[in-house]
Amino acid sequence: MTLALHPPILETRTFVWPHEAACAASAQRLARVPALADAFITLDGPLGAGKTTFVRHLLRALGVTGRIKSPTFAVLELHDAGRFGISHFDFYRFDEERGAREFDDAGFREVFATPGLKLAEWPRRAGDVLPRPDLQVELRLIDSDQRAVQLTALTARGRELAAAFAE
Repeated sequence: MTLALHPPILETRTFVWPHEAACAASAQRLARVPALADAFITLDGPLGAGKTTFVRHLLRALGVTGRIKSPTFAVLELHDAGRFGISHFDFYRFDEERGAREFDDAGFREVFATPGLKLAEWPRRAGDVLPRPDLQVELRLIDSDQRAVQLTALTARGRELAAAFAE
């Protein structure tokens, strides 16, 4: 029998965003952390939990201008924060059983090999091909305004990001 190995969890933090302004404030704090420039962050949660809303706030806080679209249909949207590039993935449309193949066919391994911030919504649908994230963000609906937020740091960088995120 083979046991699946899970990455070590360095830290977990849980808190509530009582309204969207709290989400925006978390994004602004996170944007000030230099380690964000080469981080990989996954965002998980049900439809409507606020994954893309958080990413929009983060991109704005990083100085991205213009329209910020959800990559639900395109799967990947690229942005420039001036100091570094940003790759925003949304794997919602990936078939969970073929996710790894779709990932390879789309050339996303090459994207992950380049420097810059990587943000991935619906990461489980990509299968097991994604690299270990620095920080996992899980959002849950409490009601129409409030969101439960759980941060799981899997690297030292993730720990640094989690500390700023949840201040």
